[in-house]
Amino acid sequence: MGAALRRIQLGSALSAFGLGFTVPYLYVYVAQVRDLGAGTAGVVLAVFAMAALAVLPFTGRAIDRRGPLPVLVAASAIATLGAIALGLSSGVTASVLSAAVLGAGTAVMQPALATMLVWCSSTATRTRAFAMQFFLQNLGLGVGGLVGGQIVDTSRPESFTLLFLIEAAMFVVLGVIACTVRLSRAPVIADARPADGSKAPGGMRALLSHRAMVQLCVLGFVLFFACYGQFESGLAAYGTEAAGMQPSTLGIALAANTAVIVVAQFVVLRLVERRRRSRVIASVGLIWAFAWIVAGYAGLGHGSQTMATAAMISTYALFGLGESMLSPTVAPLVADLAPESMVGQYNSAFALCKQLALAVGPAVGGPMGATLHGPYIVTFVLFSLGITVLALRLGRRLTPVQDQPSLETVPSRVVAVSLPDSESGSAPAASAPAAAR
Repeated sequence: MGAALRRIQLGSALSAFGLGFTVPYLYVYVAQVRDLGAGTAGVVLAVFAMAALAVLPFTGRAIDRRGPLPVLVAASAIATLGAIALGLSSGVTASVLSAAVLGAGTAVMQPALATMLVWCSSTATRTRAFAMQFFLQNLGLGVGGLVGGQIVDTSRPESFTLLFLIEAAMFVVLGVIACTVRLSRAPVIADARPADGSKAPGGMRALLSHRAMVQLCVLGFVLFFACYGQFESGLAAYGTEAAGMQPSTLGIALAANTAVIVVAQFVVLRLVERRRRSRVIASVGLIWAFAWIVAGYAGLGHGSQTMATAAMISTYALFGLGESMLSPTVAPLVADLAPESMVGQYNSAFALCKQLALAVGPAVGGPMGATLHGPYIVTFVLFSLGITVLALRLGRRLTPVQDQPSLETVPSRVVAVSLPDSESGSAPAASAPAAAR
């Protein structure tokens, strides 16, 4: 990696480390520590997620017009203010407004960081760049959560305030690191024109007319709805109600998910980077369908409690395996589909689809996972198989290089050829016709 890419990856990891300090404990902080009740805690979590839906439609155009660097710095500053305010909030109104500011800032960071990765990588190196970011972000979230768990004390509100201050400090560090990055191209779009000199398309209309991108957004919604949107809602409710898991065991299951991602990421990367992206994503659908079947055995089978718990932990681990296969395929594909002048808008549109799935997923999966155990499993097995179908259909609209970046021709590094003495005399004669042409 170049110096700019290394700094971007470091800032991304540190911001994830900061988020890991607070996100797992946000509900407990609002409901119990500040004694605002479960209803207020639910509103705070919803506002935190919905704030992204409000800002992401405008983020992409700002990135493409101003460049990702100033947008990332502004987002870091906004997230810093939100984290500090939430750590000091003791009332309902202050907590809700602070969560909105924090959610908006963190939401804008992701497409800005993704665009910076695109600018600092080529089609051939982009797969590894995004895989590294996913690995470091999960590692940061996991370590942050573990360290934060050693600090929190529900009887001491100041311990939670410390968590939010640490999170704010990480956002400040991200902004400072971003200011030191020197991108290889200017953050303007005046030079981002097609090679034939025609005017580059722009705006949401151009994005919606790009069928491959629309299909990828639909696929992304289903991916996040069927996996990430269920982790802390439907699947957790199903595990405790149907499979009889203890709430503390859910932490072990989430740790297994993170551990698989951290351990398998680069092993998986070697296996998938020379294969078609559409087929890799299709295989993720099959893996997740099997994971939901394993979860079905845990809650609907007649095995022992030990077997049910082991099956649920295995479900989370299988989801982690699928996630490690998605990180080097989906995000780089968004960048490769985008026209040069719309990288920010494409990244923001995909982030918006992800956020919609994360908002709808718990609302649908939570009640089903808690009460309709059989239909819940069947529904998400079908959604997972739908991922496979959508991925294979998407593959028909991709160019060979978009679907398999390893096919891209790498320029030769040969600068001189030394010929044996026996051939040196004939070399000029052989090259003369070529020069004449």
